[in-house]
Amino acid sequence: MAHTDHQTMRRVLRREIAGTIGLLTDEHDFRAMRRYRSFTFDDHTTYLRQVEALLKTRASQQNHTTVALFDPQEYADFCADTGLDPDIPTSRTRFTAELATTGPTVPYEGQRLADLVPTLIDEAVRQATWEYASTLLARLGACASCGEDLGRAAFVRAAGLLARILETAQPGSRHLVCSVSGTPETLVSVLHTDGARDGTNQLDEAEALEFTTVLALGLATESPGGLVMRTSAPDTPDRIYGWRLRGDGLEPLTAGEVFDAYCTDIESGDLISPESGVDYCTPPDLGQGGKGHPTSHDH
Repeated sequence: MAHTDHQTMRRVLRREIAGTIGLLTDEHDFRAMRRYRSFTFDDHTTYLRQVEALLKTRASQQNHTTVALFDPQEYADFCADTGLDPDIPTSRTRFTAELATTGPTVPYEGQRLADLVPTLIDEAVRQATWEYASTLLARLGACASCGEDLGRAAFVRAAGLLARILETAQPGSRHLVCSVSGTPETLVSVLHTDGARDGTNQLDEAEALEFTTVLALGLATESPGGLVMRTSAPDTPDRIYGWRLRGDGLEPLTAGEVFDAYCTDIESGDLISPESGVDYCTPPDLGQGGKGHPTSHDH
């Protein structure tokens, strides 16, 4: 009887343990791991099928699992830094545990692996974009005249602009895209929000942080770029409008400029038929906060 009680308690405790699986999402990374003898898989498709089966089994046992992006080069660097042997399973386990707290992850909630993988890759790109933009902002240092931290000032400015953009948007679903092309790498950030009629906004904090950081970088470096938003609400046409980055602020695009941007093929320059049920329009007035003006470090 006591033995049975102990087994029951262990089963209950097992459900309290959250697990993380490090996933090799593409064939190139999979091949890189095959150089380790202890990595016994020899076919990527079979490997993905087995991972999906394991995820389903854990879910059926009411075990929560997080899927992390496993990068072979980062794994090799981790083993070199920590003195671990990369060719034993426990080292991969240690690295995966590290990914659970520092790397891009997606919770498994019964979705197909084919749907989970793009989400995981998007999360990895989002995190890398944020880290890169943050590094560039930090390198700006302080204003030579007044000592103000240029990156921090730009971030505060960008946060204020984003708040005004969301405040002036109609209720419903909002899809924002910010692109900055004057940096060493072109950066693109996407933000999804749902705005209620009472003015509150539901958004992902990590997405918002990355979006604000990219916008701040564009403002601080006065790089070419733009910000476009699409709003959707029931029983009304979608509205698309935007701004170009201009100095320390945003300059509204005309309805014609927005139409041209959406109805021109980027590769060929050919015209594309406009979507039905979509209004290409000028953005709402953001007030003085949306216009470029000298900042405190422009002495």
